[in-house]
Amino acid sequence: MKTDKVMKKIILFILLSCWYLQAEAALTIEITEGAEGSLPVAVVPFGWEGSGTGPGQQIARIISEDLQRSGRFKTLPVADMLARPHAGSEVEFRDWKVLGMENLVVGKVQPHGTGGYLVRFQLFDVYKGEQLTGYNIPATERDLRATAHHIADIIYEKLTGQRGAFATRIAYVISSGDTADNRKISLIVADADGYNPQTIVSSKDPLMSPAWSPDGRKLAYVSFEKGRPAVYVQEVFTGRRQKVAAYKGINGAPAWSPDGRKLALTLSKDGNPEIYVLNVGTRDLKRLTNHYAIDTEPAWSPDGRSLVFTSDRGGKPQIYRVPASGGKVKRLTYEGDYNARASYSPDGRLLTMVTRQGRAYRIGVLDLESGGLQVLSEGQLDESPSFAPNGSMVIYATKSRAKAELAAVSVDGRVRQRLALQEGDVREPVWSPYTRSNRREP
Repeated sequence: MKTDKVMKKIILFILLSCWYLQAEAALTIEITEGAEGSLPVAVVPFGWEGSGTGPGQQIARIISEDLQRSGRFKTLPVADMLARPHAGSEVEFRDWKVLGMENLVVGKVQPHGTGGYLVRFQLFDVYKGEQLTGYNIPATERDLRATAHHIADIIYEKLTGQRGAFATRIAYVISSGDTADNRKISLIVADADGYNPQTIVSSKDPLMSPAWSPDGRKLAYVSFEKGRPAVYVQEVFTGRRQKVAAYKGINGAPAWSPDGRKLALTLSKDGNPEIYVLNVGTRDLKRLTNHYAIDTEPAWSPDGRSLVFTSDRGGKPQIYRVPASGGKVKRLTYEGDYNARASYSPDGRLLTMVTRQGRAYRIGVLDLESGGLQVLSEGQLDESPSFAPNGSMVIYATKSRAKAELAAVSVDGRVRQRLALQEGDVREPVWSPYTRSNRREP
């Protein structure tokens, strides 16, 4: 009898976190609400010093779209520009003062080496008439979009004081087909703006709970191949993968430790869902929790000293914390009767989570010092929150107009975005960490 009740609870947890959805296409990002007082900035189409049209206009457009998408900037339409300079020596600052611009970005692209480019850009303070930053960045045809994102990151950090996250990536799960015979479920990795979607793994069986390794080179996820859940670790670039957990019962909710050596997991191999830590290299397994309730959805603190997890040991799902070495469990959430799927902000000061507000499931942020909980989203069924690596935004899955989409909201709730596929639905987003390729300077 007890086993039946436990299994019903497990099924409920799975149903709340699994939406099997449709389509495989690039995401379209739409700003639904921006911050008041957004900083006016003009990004002039970059010049081209070679034959033909060149990539200058495309690079400038990506930079402008990145800045606009952040909600922190209001970019000037190209059609409204009074001039189109490509270097600081060509800039007449009065032209941009008339248009109310506070900052100006100009640049040019020239051929560089065999099939390569040199991208030059300068950022100016219009009212002071001063250059704030500028670089010459070599690029290839293949990484021109990444170069544009990198320039947007530099501009964002210079003007806001916060590191940009435009050159990072997101992972998410989609599925196509409406019957068991033609169903295809895929784990996708794409640029943070939704471009360049790449299929990491496809299956007719459910895929869920993707988790980035700290170096951004691997993804852990749960696959129900052969009808049973197992945890896999797969290299993003090579496709090589290994099964790391296939114990009897539940194998779920993988979460990487900050040093990339361990995975926290939910396992029921001893009869009840508990939190375990697996050493990926040695396969040593350590049990952290021991309770008759369901313990699931672990997430590491940035310093690696503790984990948070979801448990209904108090009667309803709430967030608890346990030392990484094991020990006394502490409850963290008390507001409301449902708080689940928590994860830390990069600085360790906040937790984002799913919180029930009346009959709606929404995304909230808990300040760990004050204990205050701020509700950020406005949907009826919002799930799977994940912080951007700079802590400025939270990406999550939501139901909108009878379909599942991705959305993002700033941690202060002032900026909102909608990330939609042209067809079908998408779920379980997770934002990548910074990697070595996300360089801060050229």
